[in-house]
Amino acid sequence: MGLAYLSLGSNVEPERHLRAAVAALRERFGDVRLSPVYRTRSVGFDGTDFLNSAAVIDSDLDPLALNDWLHALEDAHGRDRSGPRFSDRTLDIDIVFYDDLVMQGPGNLRLPRDELKHAFVLLPLADIAPDKVDPRSGQRLDALWRVHPDRAAPPDVVAIDFD
Repeated sequence: MGLAYLSLGSNVEPERHLRAAVAALRERFGDVRLSPVYRTRSVGFDGTDFLNSAAVIDSDLDPLALNDWLHALEDAHGRDRSGPRFSDRTLDIDIVFYDDLVMQGPGNLRLPRDELKHAFVLLPLADIAPDKVDPRSGQRLDALWRVHPDRAAPPDVVAIDFD
């Protein structure tokens, strides 16, 4: 149905959870285009560093169904939604873009995702989809990254083998 651009993150056994998430995405959607993995600081709380990546998939699910599927994947990996919004996470996967849709829905679904303003979301997406245009700003992702305040000190790349 559409091209989905995802943000993936974890700061609890992050390599294990990111590998499992990528395996589940491949099993369900086939080919997954992946960005490098970056080590980034926690945002909104004092916690251990996150490992963040981005993925692009061809989804046969509409955005609402895909969001539900991703929440179920997070839950299967021990995601605890009972605590504060900004907290440690075994797995966090958000739809940042779905084609060029601009919408809000249940389950904290907002397209495009507001977190695009953070380097941990923008940089991995700009790596794998530099020509993607943010439908709200009209700017390409590589152009947004070129003027991002964190560009001067980008996060470190972490080598993870997803094969």
